[in-house]
Amino acid sequence: MSFDLPRNVILPVDAVDVRLDPSLHPFERDNQAAIAENWQSEMSAKPAIYDGTVVLLSALAYRDNRLIGRCHAVKYSTFMLWRKKREHSGAEHAYAHAMLVAGDNALVAIRMGSHTVNAGRVYFAAGSFEPVDFRDGLVDVDFNMIREVGEETGLEVRISRPLDSIEYWFVQSGTRIHKTVHYFLMEPTGGDLSGHDHEFAEVRWVRFDEADGLLTFETERALVAKAAGTLTLGATLPAPAEAEA
Repeated sequence: MSFDLPRNVILPVDAVDVRLDPSLHPFERDNQAAIAENWQSEMSAKPAIYDGTVVLLSALAYRDNRLIGRCHAVKYSTFMLWRKKREHSGAEHAYAHAMLVAGDNALVAIRMGSHTVNAGRVYFAAGSFEPVDFRDGLVDVDFNMIREVGEETGLEVRISRPLDSIEYWFVQSGTRIHKTVHYFLMEPTGGDLSGHDHEFAEVRWVRFDEADGLLTFETERALVAKAAGTLTLGATLPAPAEAEA
């Protein structure tokens, strides 16, 4: 199966059948020394980073509006080396991405802390699949999104509806990178922004018309415009009820 799916297009996705393989990812198995050496360099630059567990794909295909794939749990240090050597690595990264919308149509945006790898970037809460996101070996995309939004914003949420899925390439540190992102609208049901994860310098409510000037990535700015079109917005939006760092 390898990686058999269209690139640089938005795709409708009705189901995600991505399964967790208990074996070592070939990239982690074959690059142990390089992973350890690179991690020492990363730690020197950002001493607060933590070598936790994330998931990398070894296969992904798009068939009949379904994503079908295989993935493996890897150390974050493996992921950090892969970021620099993605092309021809036999590995790719995919995750679900939520856009959290309050009852007054305000959005929740997060700004990464200075001690993190993506310091200063602003986007919506999301994170890699982790082993805890799998049920009987099959990824639970809804659980992943609710867990990540809860950890990163302090809010309890429910999923309103799917919004879009995006396949795209970009270049980072001279390496051409492919990414798959699935977007969903969410609504808060409880919690408090003050409980957000320490990775983030700021988590706050923003208006739709403010988000375009804050978000780091063009794809997310386009999703904000699409989300606004699916919601009933008045001529003038009320100010968010609160804004917390």
